[in-house]
Amino acid sequence: MSAARGIRPTAPSSTGLSAIGSFFRAREIPVAGALVALIIVTTLVNPRFLSPQSVKDLMLNATIVIILAVGQALVIITRNVDLSIGSILGLVAFGTGTLFDVAPGLPIPLVFLAGMVFGAALGAINGALVTAAKVPALVITLGTMYIFRGVLTSWAGSKQYFSGDNPPEFGALSVDTFFGVPIITLVALVVVIAVGVFMHAVRSGRDLYAIGSDPDAARLFGISVSKRVLAAFVASGALTGLAGVLYTSRYNSVGALTGTGLELDVVAAVVVGGVAISGGTGTVVGAAIGAILLSTITSSLTATRVDKFWQQAIVGVLILSAIIIDRIVSARTARKLRVNEARDV
Repeated sequence: MSAARGIRPTAPSSTGLSAIGSFFRAREIPVAGALVALIIVTTLVNPRFLSPQSVKDLMLNATIVIILAVGQALVIITRNVDLSIGSILGLVAFGTGTLFDVAPGLPIPLVFLAGMVFGAALGAINGALVTAAKVPALVITLGTMYIFRGVLTSWAGSKQYFSGDNPPEFGALSVDTFFGVPIITLVALVVVIAVGVFMHAVRSGRDLYAIGSDPDAARLFGISVSKRVLAAFVASGALTGLAGVLYTSRYNSVGALTGTGLELDVVAAVVVGGVAISGGTGTVVGAAIGAILLSTITSSLTATRVDKFWQQAIVGVLILSAIIIDRIVSARTARKLRVNEARDV
């Protein structure tokens, strides 16, 4: 009995409260809350905002950016950034149109495979330059952004491929739905889930967080930083290639200007979604929610007839807010660690 009295039972409620507290402290919660609030306010102003067709359009408009944001998140978590994804998407999208033009009977799965391999190869160029030259990824990918865009401009010239040039079943991917959800949106959902599981359940995925938090410490723990960073760029390129193929299915035409400026929207979505631009923190789920939020802002302003200028202003405010919040949270965490270390001493 005395031994039993010496054992202090763990209060079940404390575990539950801790789990609830962790949930509400998650970086994605404020973003999701802002998304819900935006939808509610817009619906009150314009009840047609949540009509079946409008919801479908919302999902379609966010799909491409969601996939791009997931790939970009992988790179940013390693304390890097890829500014060339808009150009890569343009190259893959135009390449997809070219494939259908020269080989009309080519199976669609092979087209997707070719697009992802093409994107992965371009991503590998970025990753190899970043890891070999030891130059900040911002500088490297800014350069490759212009190089890839120049290649696309030279390749495409004034030529454009239109949706009518593609097989009907390929265009149907952006029209057909499964239980009301567009097929290409389901593809984006699968990407988010698969990459999210990889980042948290697979060691090489968790290594990306370690690299972003402290590359030198990661090396001391035996992590091959260069290989992991290269792999992150390759994966981002492959996902950008997937997005490029889906872009060709989703939109009416592809040409030399396809994807121009898209990289800034994607970086904004990732940062707003809670992925720290300094690396080591955030999730691909948060990046996806950030992409949906920015896409919904555009649709919301259109539905409420607000000047499009405010879209850019709001996105700017969201980016600054996300960075400020990240700094505040990081400072509080560091302060708690110092306090705990002082107590231990």
